[in-house]
Amino acid sequence: MTPPPPSTAGPVTNMPTTDVTPGPAPAPAAAPAPQATPARGGLLVLVGMLLVAVNLRAAVTSLGALLDEIRDGLGLSGATAGLVTTLPTIAFAGLGALTPWLVRRWPAARVLVVAMVALTVGQVLRVVTDSTAVFVLTSALALAGIAVANILLPMLVKQHFPHRTGLVTGAYTMALTVGTTVAAASAVPIAHAFGSWRAGLGVWAGLAAVAVLPWVPLALRARGARRTATPAVTAAAPAPVRPARTRLGWAMAVYFGAQSLSGYAIMGWLAQLFRDAGYAPEAAGLLLAGVTALGVPVALMMPALAGRLPTLRPLVLSLTAFSTAAYIGLALAPHGLAPLWVLLLAFGQGAFPLILTTIGLRARTAEGTVALSAFAQSTGYVIAALGPLLVGILYEATGGWTAPIGFLLVALAVQTAAGMVIARPRHIEDER
Repeated sequence: MTPPPPSTAGPVTNMPTTDVTPGPAPAPAAAPAPQATPARGGLLVLVGMLLVAVNLRAAVTSLGALLDEIRDGLGLSGATAGLVTTLPTIAFAGLGALTPWLVRRWPAARVLVVAMVALTVGQVLRVVTDSTAVFVLTSALALAGIAVANILLPMLVKQHFPHRTGLVTGAYTMALTVGTTVAAASAVPIAHAFGSWRAGLGVWAGLAAVAVLPWVPLALRARGARRTATPAVTAAAPAPVRPARTRLGWAMAVYFGAQSLSGYAIMGWLAQLFRDAGYAPEAAGLLLAGVTALGVPVALMMPALAGRLPTLRPLVLSLTAFSTAAYIGLALAPHGLAPLWVLLLAFGQGAFPLILTTIGLRARTAEGTVALSAFAQSTGYVIAALGPLLVGILYEATGGWTAPIGFLLVALAVQTAAGMVIARPRHIEDER
């Protein structure tokens, strides 16, 4: 793990060397200000990141769990329901790409405040309307906040915890996984308890509102720091990092996209596969939830492993082996050994925390991290959107699961090839 260069300290500490010794004494004291932020506010930043991470999928999985009730309540057509379920990948791909532009103009903490407010407001507004159009638009507003936060978290890890990248990435990825699981599992019971799907969908707005709170003082502090920044610090901005022009950037995007494609396909279709294999709907749902639940410890351990290994090849190949075994098992014996296939799928889905960690490992600076994060995730989510769609088409056309699983194995081969490219240690800044 390479420590990030002190992008602001260099210009300030070099300036006084041409002056008389007594004069420049205050200058070094001003330079470390950005470095002092993690020391003073590191705990607040970490708490804020974990609260944001818990919210990154709750608005999505709660909607999926209540989709039938929402369709009945709002009278959504099949096409509109399809649009609603596709909105996350569209938002993550399109709006996530704007995040580097936002953080070049405003501090990341202020951007996160706006993102979490958008998530809160969007979730509130979509449960108080009876209009299909308003429901779709306010869902898009909520997802816009998630899209921006998706990109910012790896950058914040690099900026505030450069020597604990694996540990902190594992912590926020685990928080994301817990939020995903809890929202999916409890949305329907909450809706039944209150007698309306609106309660099961809208309760997560309160969680998003809580996630705003730690970032408000951090945003105010960042605003003050920017006002007092010296011209020398401001003028030292590095040249923009353009991952789209690099082999590493495209490999990261393909790996992110292929693993997300498989993840969304599993979330969308695994329960149906188990139902077709003879499981009751409740049991099929529990097996699907098991993939996410078993992924919690994987999400915590994977980044720590990635940060310690000299090359990521053992992890890339191990994850491929787990997923391959699970897919073959689902094709050949989906009923008899279902718990084993769920366990192997959970291990295979460790590719998600691995790629999030790798975003930080393959960039030296916070600027490089946010550029790589935005490109890999926005491009990757375009690829990921094809997963549930193509699996559904193949399932409908063939009436079985052999062809869909074959497609997922092809996607896994592409993922592995991209993984071998990103496994070798290097940095995106060296390829621009």
